[in-house]
Amino acid sequence: MAPSPTFTRLNPVTGDIATTAPAFGPAEAIAAADAAAAAFPAWSALGPNARRAALTRAADALAGRADQFVAAMMGEIGATEGWARFNLMLAVSMVREAAALTTRIGGEVIPSDKPGCIAMALREPVGVMLGIAPWNAPIILGVRALAVPLACGNTVVLKASEQCPRTHSLIAEAFAEALPAGAVSIVTNAPEDAGDVVGALIDHPQVRRINFTGSTHVGRIIAKRAAEHLKPVLLELGGKAPLIVLDDADLDEAVKAAAFGAFMNQGQICMSTERIIVVDAVADAFVEKFAAKVKTMAVGDPREGNTPLGAVVDQKTVDHVKSLIADAVGAGAVQVNGGDAKGVLMPAHVVDRVTPDMKLFRDESFGPVVGITRARDEEHEIALANDTEYGLSASVFTRDTARGLNVARRIQSGICHVNGPTVHDEAQMPFGGVKASGYGRFGGKAGIDAFTELRWITIETQPGHYPI
Repeated sequence: MAPSPTFTRLNPVTGDIATTAPAFGPAEAIAAADAAAAAFPAWSALGPNARRAALTRAADALAGRADQFVAAMMGEIGATEGWARFNLMLAVSMVREAAALTTRIGGEVIPSDKPGCIAMALREPVGVMLGIAPWNAPIILGVRALAVPLACGNTVVLKASEQCPRTHSLIAEAFAEALPAGAVSIVTNAPEDAGDVVGALIDHPQVRRINFTGSTHVGRIIAKRAAEHLKPVLLELGGKAPLIVLDDADLDEAVKAAAFGAFMNQGQICMSTERIIVVDAVADAFVEKFAAKVKTMAVGDPREGNTPLGAVVDQKTVDHVKSLIADAVGAGAVQVNGGDAKGVLMPAHVVDRVTPDMKLFRDESFGPVVGITRARDEEHEIALANDTEYGLSASVFTRDTARGLNVARRIQSGICHVNGPTVHDEAQMPFGGVKASGYGRFGGKAGIDAFTELRWITIETQPGHYPI
């Protein structure tokens, strides 16, 4: 028998082989979906406390693989140890939160106009879910594709990212240790096979819904393919998050939040602060403080763990960020922080006086750069913040809480924080965006809505009376 095909993922820092993983084709992907479909009847029939117990065991199994996760994330995507351990911490929290949801998947009795009719709205599991997870926060987003769907009684096929197959496989191993066989199936594939593999999974008749986290470009492709089968899709896509600094903001707090939001994980987060919008009255003071803060944020080899910034995922990211900066500076913007990259080790870049006609204002960078745009007044700041196709996360800084809330209500985004960073995630919160950032919500009770079917069921308690 010929050996099964494999593919390799290289370490972006060293160029060495980080992982060798199975290269599934459409046939193997279909088999994984078949396994999930076979496991669905038994898993969905379990009582809520039995599912809770299994998910609690899965959370423990994830936590027990901490060192393996750190090694996998460092090797596959150049992550720092701190980012890897934060990923695992939040992912474990997500599974424990999902476990707590099993007894909250409720319904209601609805008053009926028909005498003797008991009318109920019930939430029931849907079937097999396809979860497609990205590489940038691989444990958080891989687990998010599994936890609430499983709590609701569904089974899941996890389509791993080609850039972190080992990290995502560790998630599947932890769930396999705690759950019945087939409840979670994993699919790994070579990059060149991604389209065929994902297409086969979307087309599979037992795959009822799809949740995808990734780029807006790919999200559109997935949504179109799913629409051919009338399959609902939950999409969490790109972002261009604005952080608005009003004229009465605490600049020191805004600086701390902006630096964290822009450069945590080298800016490779869908919620990353991509645009800082500051009113003219305080712009010079803010830029001076922000530039000084960013100057202290060194980049270094993530394996050594001595710096707040580590590697970006590939050279393509470096080239993309450099092109955005060059376009902006060429059109009159001013670079106030930055420097040359050493391979995939790229310093934090800050570009001031960015205007809406520059690519840095429009295009998602997904790297260690943030643009500062100066506004005339509050109204102009709001207009600039909304001048984007994206709408995932946003922030507003002001000393006046009521004013901050009023501005937040006018921002076109699924998430907005007053006096907090754009990067903020908690397992129990309704997470998702609007416009080109996608639709649907992960997390908490909103996740129950996304991963169950709402059914109307009646019981007649009196003899029927019919007009014919």
